[in-house]
Amino acid sequence: MPGAPAEHPTAAAAAPDDLPITFRPVVTRVVLLTLAVAIVVVLTSVAVLMPHDGASPWSSAERGTVVGTAVLIGAGLTLLSRPKAVADTSGLTVVNLTVRRRLAWAEVLGVNLGHGDAWVRLDLADGTTLAVMGIQPGIARGRAVRDARRLRELVEALGEAPSS
Repeated sequence: MPGAPAEHPTAAAAAPDDLPITFRPVVTRVVLLTLAVAIVVVLTSVAVLMPHDGASPWSSAERGTVVGTAVLIGAGLTLLSRPKAVADTSGLTVVNLTVRRRLAWAEVLGVNLGHGDAWVRLDLADGTTLAVMGIQPGIARGRAVRDARRLRELVEALGEAPSS
């Protein structure tokens, strides 16, 4: 159309149809959450089933301590299952254990997953790096490599502002 601004050639490719995408270590998450539930159930059952009387009865404080310990262990395992990265058209949200950080695509310069790395690292425009614990090759290396490649493709497609 005459007079309309020309669209940047990568603008259509820059907005993939499959966004938003959540990168998460699914197998690790399932294992951690299953362990959390199992530990809470088993230790709570032990606390309830221990003798109330006899030669060595358990007090309410001892039972409470076992249940409290189970809940703390379960909470720790649940916290370990939290990491993820969510990519959408406007940027990347990285959720690690206790920190959530929102990045614009232009802030991400590179995506790295080297042999032996525990998780993906992002090279940022400010000269720092950021761990993306949501992509970790621990149990499912193949998936982590595919996710790292997909994230790299998104950075390349969406990371640079179209030139006028």
